[in-house]
Amino acid sequence: MEGLIDEEREIVKIVREFVDRDVKPVVQELDHANTYPEKLIETMKQMGIFGLAIPEPWGEARVSTPCYVLVTEELSRGWMSLAGAMGGHTVVAKLIQSYGTQEQKDGYLPRMATGELRATMALTEPGGGSDLQAMTTTAKRDGDEYVINGSKTWISNARKSDLLALLVKTDPAARPKHKGVSILLVEKTLSTPGFTLSRDLPKLGYKGVESCEIAFEQMRVPVSCLLGEAEGTGFAQMMRGLEVGRLQVAGRALGVGRAALEDSMRYSQERESFGVPIWKHQSIGNYLAEMVTKLTAARQLTLYAARKFDSGQRADMEAGMAKLFASEAAMQIALDAVRIHGGYGYSTEFDVERYFRDAPLMIVGEGTNEIQRNVIVRQLIKRGTVAP
Repeated sequence: MEGLIDEEREIVKIVREFVDRDVKPVVQELDHANTYPEKLIETMKQMGIFGLAIPEPWGEARVSTPCYVLVTEELSRGWMSLAGAMGGHTVVAKLIQSYGTQEQKDGYLPRMATGELRATMALTEPGGGSDLQAMTTTAKRDGDEYVINGSKTWISNARKSDLLALLVKTDPAARPKHKGVSILLVEKTLSTPGFTLSRDLPKLGYKGVESCEIAFEQMRVPVSCLLGEAEGTGFAQMMRGLEVGRLQVAGRALGVGRAALEDSMRYSQERESFGVPIWKHQSIGNYLAEMVTKLTAARQLTLYAARKFDSGQRADMEAGMAKLFASEAAMQIALDAVRIHGGYGYSTEFDVERYFRDAPLMIVGEGTNEIQRNVIVRQLIKRGTVAP
């Protein structure tokens, strides 16, 4: 926790204790039953976790982005789904802080800081995937309202969140395409006319927290829902928001990787074969050495990117590198944890099988790693240097 102020160190410590005391004893049952962790989410609200990215006068517990990453790691060490429950919420909070009108800031941020109002992003479409500019969801101006038509998919926390940061085309004819994209802040209930939350998508991992398909058919919202003052700026706004989103995903990967490594360390000291603890066998010892090296490198890269983001500089390259490296590292660490545990690693009685199911989400979520590589190389060439 080098570089954190004392208050931030204490916050990370409190979250670590919460995970050990309240999460780890119940996570296996909740995950296997795919049960929404109502009690744990309520405790997170009381702890102020949903307000960690919201400054005064709207919030009371804003922390630096490096601290936020480490809090995310601690939550994900207990259960990645808990970190996922506050990821999109944080991105929306950052968007409103950076681009919202004063009315939007005062209306949403105080309730978001306490978790009374939960928020999420609605970006991905069934036929678009990571190609956000190919979206077909539109919002047509009609007097003092927008009329929304289209659909989104893989929307995390869609049932439990009441505020959507909805990416739409307000000018489908705009060229280049991104000039016609806007963000609408849409408050919804399941009875909102024109809004349909159709189903929870079945998933390999990331249990307990819903990922849904949603549809809009002639849904009307006031023009005051437009994020900021002008149409056509939503794509650039969201790209900045996704920088912190990708850092959050990297933090989730760190937590999964760390949990897998900690379990492997413990098991390899308790389990014996040929008369010695299995970590003393070179093949197992080599796994552990590679795992801790990858995890440490991933954490340092993520914290470097978080500091870059806090500096106010463009950090899409750094956030992309952190998300890419940390997620690939977590996947490899989770696989190696299964190998170290042998047959028990394949058993649902041990947590390592959950890590192996959860890790792939970070590779494909918040922009696939193939997209991250595109982002990284474009910025590399544009900057023209790798000097620090």
